[in-house]
Amino acid sequence: MSLRTKLKKVLPSISITEQEALDAGDVWLEGSIYQGKPDFNALRAVPAAVLSADEQAFIDGPLQELLGMIDETEIQNGIHLPEYILDFLKKERFFSLIIPKSFGGLEFSPYANSTIVGTIATKSSAVAVTVMVPNSLGPGELLLHFGTKEQQAHYLPRLANGRDIPCFALTSPEAGSDAGGIPDLGTVTKGMYNGEEVLGLEITWDKRYITLAPIATVLGLAFKVVDPNGLLGGKENLGITCALIPKEHPGVELGNRHDPMGIRFYNGTTRGNKVFVPMDFIIGGQKNIGRGWQMLVSCLGAGRGISLPALGVSSSQVAFKSAAEYAAVREQFGLAIGQFEGIQEKLADIAGKTYLQEAMRVLTTEGLGMGLKPSVVTAIAKYHMTEIGRDVLDSAMDIQAGKAIQNGPQNTLASGYVAQPIAITVEGANILTRNLMIFGQGVMRCHPYLQSMVESIHSEDKNADKEFNRILRKTVGYSVANSLRAFRLGVLPFTAGAESSFPEVREYEKAAHKLSAKLAVYADFSLLVLGGKLKQAEMLSARLGDVMSFLYAAMASIKYYEQKVASSEREQAAPYFHYATRFALQSAEEALHKFLDNFPASGTRKFMRFITMNYSTKMPKISDDLIRELATQAQLDTAFKKQITHLVKPIEGDGHYINEQAYKAKMECLDLLAKVKKALRSKAIKPGVRFATTLDNALVGNIITEKEYAKLIDYNIKRERAIRVDEFDFDMNLLDENAQPVNPLKSVVNQ
Repeated sequence: MSLRTKLKKVLPSISITEQEALDAGDVWLEGSIYQGKPDFNALRAVPAAVLSADEQAFIDGPLQELLGMIDETEIQNGIHLPEYILDFLKKERFFSLIIPKSFGGLEFSPYANSTIVGTIATKSSAVAVTVMVPNSLGPGELLLHFGTKEQQAHYLPRLANGRDIPCFALTSPEAGSDAGGIPDLGTVTKGMYNGEEVLGLEITWDKRYITLAPIATVLGLAFKVVDPNGLLGGKENLGITCALIPKEHPGVELGNRHDPMGIRFYNGTTRGNKVFVPMDFIIGGQKNIGRGWQMLVSCLGAGRGISLPALGVSSSQVAFKSAAEYAAVREQFGLAIGQFEGIQEKLADIAGKTYLQEAMRVLTTEGLGMGLKPSVVTAIAKYHMTEIGRDVLDSAMDIQAGKAIQNGPQNTLASGYVAQPIAITVEGANILTRNLMIFGQGVMRCHPYLQSMVESIHSEDKNADKEFNRILRKTVGYSVANSLRAFRLGVLPFTAGAESSFPEVREYEKAAHKLSAKLAVYADFSLLVLGGKLKQAEMLSARLGDVMSFLYAAMASIKYYEQKVASSEREQAAPYFHYATRFALQSAEEALHKFLDNFPASGTRKFMRFITMNYSTKMPKISDDLIRELATQAQLDTAFKKQITHLVKPIEGDGHYINEQAYKAKMECLDLLAKVKKALRSKAIKPGVRFATTLDNALVGNIITEKEYAKLIDYNIKRERAIRVDEFDFDMNLLDENAQPVNPLKSVVNQ
């Protein structure tokens, strides 16, 4: 019995849905990471993302106007988005960011799309999700890539100007992450349409979690097709298919709503029972029956690589800006709380991870802007950027404490905090994304020979043994080369290469090469020892996926520092860069050690440790000195800090504006505040019960001039407003029969 025949009995073949997923995406930077040789030349050759004149004009015009219209408190105390918001989104073509200009759309780049969605999310998660969905996985993108010319000509102009509102229904109560288990069924049959008998599908479906379904005018629907009577002349089970069905079509049910964490975007159900549709309703026509899964996975880049990561980045930028400003303004025990090391540790973590988030956002959208569809990279972006967003928000909540838990116009964290779990569950829950997708897809996509080997093992071709042996020889050579390279870098770490023109970057570039070399060896041995069981060893494969992910993050950090930081701001950016890159590299190294510690074959585990010399941690550490340096830098009003919080655009009167005004006023008064504190320490003046009284004493004691006094009083008014929380005049007589307020609550503090 040949080796190929033996392996055929133990190695599972690639399923149809797995094969379609593998065929649908591109391999990009993650391929070089997996193979042990991160391609920094390819990284540096990626064209830098910039906004076009039209994109910048849209951000400065309609987007800025939208931000001024949004009252998040009104939205959250209502039952849905106000009509004037929806009308404005339609009028200004917010739903057409990805639709070509030839169809009346805006045709913006992935980078602009991400920037717009992220900016809206800093003000309102509900509005951001409403804009995000039509510009993500849904009818618009599917029509662009797979629709017939007639479908494109009819629908795309209507989607662009808001005459049609789309939704896309994939998730069923019985099939969430397992799209292959969709129970919704379309049976090939004949039926009446427009007064004549035509060939079509009789579809029964039950879908949930469908964003925009309650207001959609056109329904995108995924279902399985069967042809029991052989009307199409082929097999019976034809596979997943996507169709586009107008809301008014007989039998379509759209309407019942969910309540996703109280975030007031439209989300609900759609159902249909034996609804007959003609073949023309299939996206791309009858020829695309059974191609639905391939169509869907090829379009996942927008949701996974643009929209959902943008929500994570916006959460981080809001958290960083508000926490830094609060830490600088809020005082306890006579000191700004940002001077206490406990706060500094949290603030530095927020600042460093916000930098990392922005770097990953830029690099990922740059890749998508090149026309690539890197399925593994977009899964990395979706998982880690939403998780880091949650982590950063938690830290910001800790810093702001009581201020962060009181709802109202001045709370800048609440909307993102409540909405973050939504982003984490969409387009595949994060547990699935991490444990099954990142390394699970990566091992097949990035290994140079594995997919071909599996195909040759299960091939029925008469030359299959010969082909298998040829691929096996190449695979063995590849694995030996990986092992030798990892051993060399383990024994002689100084031989790792680095080509950066920045001395401070080279250490990290070398570190990435060392970690990547180890990853390649561990991936090879996992496949050799565990084989098909690796798919079920989710915790082990997830850790290898973490290594890939954090090395991608480190590469993003390096590219951003080299290409996006102005030379005049490099000193400001340095602590952000060092913290972010060290966090990424440390996280990758920790994942490698956890993988080794838990690898089931002890003999193989010991050999892997030896061949990679992986006995202790070696990555650059985040020191207390770096934490203090970054926390101090984070509280300064610098150009670079503005750059990595640029999605947050304060509108006069809102919480961001109130916080920023107090912060800027303090930055302008630092010398005067130091003068007053010096007088207090020397007992030249007495402290007042309130700070305003202390300023009165300083004026009387000639410590400050009247002009300086006026400046300090102005700061104190803004400071007091910024540290307050919203309070409401809650009249129990204004409740309806369900004990709900008749009108949205109005703050009595910050009118």
